[in-house]
Amino acid sequence: MAEAQNGSAGPQAVPAASARPPATPEGIALAYGSLVLMALLPIFFGALRSVSCAKSKNSSEMPETITSRDAARFPIVASCTLLGLYLFFKIFSQEYINLLLSMYFFVLGILALSHTISPMMNRFFPANFPNKQYQLLFTQGSGESKEEIVNYEFDTKDLVCLALSSVVGVWYLLRKHWIANNLFGLAFSLNGVELLHLNNVSTGCILLGGLFIYDVFWVFGTNVMVTVAKSFEAPIKLVFPQDLLEKGLEADNFAMLGLGDIVIPGIFIALLLRFDISLKKNTHTYFYTSFVAYIFGLGLTIFIMHIFKHAQPALLYLVPACIGFPLLVALAKGEVTEMFSYEESCTPKEVPRASKEEMTEADKKEK
Repeated sequence: MAEAQNGSAGPQAVPAASARPPATPEGIALAYGSLVLMALLPIFFGALRSVSCAKSKNSSEMPETITSRDAARFPIVASCTLLGLYLFFKIFSQEYINLLLSMYFFVLGILALSHTISPMMNRFFPANFPNKQYQLLFTQGSGESKEEIVNYEFDTKDLVCLALSSVVGVWYLLRKHWIANNLFGLAFSLNGVELLHLNNVSTGCILLGGLFIYDVFWVFGTNVMVTVAKSFEAPIKLVFPQDLLEKGLEADNFAMLGLGDIVIPGIFIALLLRFDISLKKNTHTYFYTSFVAYIFGLGLTIFIMHIFKHAQPALLYLVPACIGFPLLVALAKGEVTEMFSYEESCTPKEVPRASKEEMTEADKKEK
């Protein structure tokens, strides 16, 4: 959700606190414009990286595929999690909960940021850089029953990226500065769009439709979403100060956008890019259409929030735009059937069990 309030987070818009001086029109325009730009970056580059990710043979970079069953359950799981957090903040001390969350997101943020900057940092290493390969392997059992639990491959360059990301992590942990928050937020968003794959368009419609209802209910029907958003201190949102022009980097009157409003439409937009590529027409019609639709939906969210000064679930506007615009294009081009019949083939992380058994039998026969 998008917000305009100091210290809160989540996917909705809330007017600035009345105790603060009103933000200037220039400050508001700069804040919202920056949020829109920051939201578009992980969607665009995450979608591009999702294409190569889908073809990757490296088990540590394999995407997680969301099926229709996962999509149908997601709003229920999200609702239970949200309600659980709400009860936790009501029962236990907000300070201790946020301390635990800070440590949790500190570790996740370092890993996500390291994975994000790794391709870019590779260009800065000299050709003679001593790059050694490493593998972190954790197995269960022994012999033929041995099962891999963790199999992560990395190199010296990855360790350098991890060290740089740790500096940002310490900065965030000590200062909770909004720039460090945004670096982690952008990394989480880009990784989400890159590594979370919908298996087909129908699954995307189920996921977006379910979260559309989820967002509207928890924002308009109860105060649970807003309460959790105000209490939750973690890099689960992008922020930009509306008083940056007056206070500089120490500004503290933030406009915010929840990462869910970036990642959820983003994985659908990334799917449409891969669908475009599967058509082999050398055009990215559906990707660009959905990308423009996202800009339209996010702009409409900000406009409604600014006019009515009331909490707005961003997915209320993003979901119809991101699904409706590409569907209209498919209707006009007569490609609706192709769109909904497109199915991504998932590259397995390891050799299927049946194949292993066949190989074992073959080995026995040879012996």
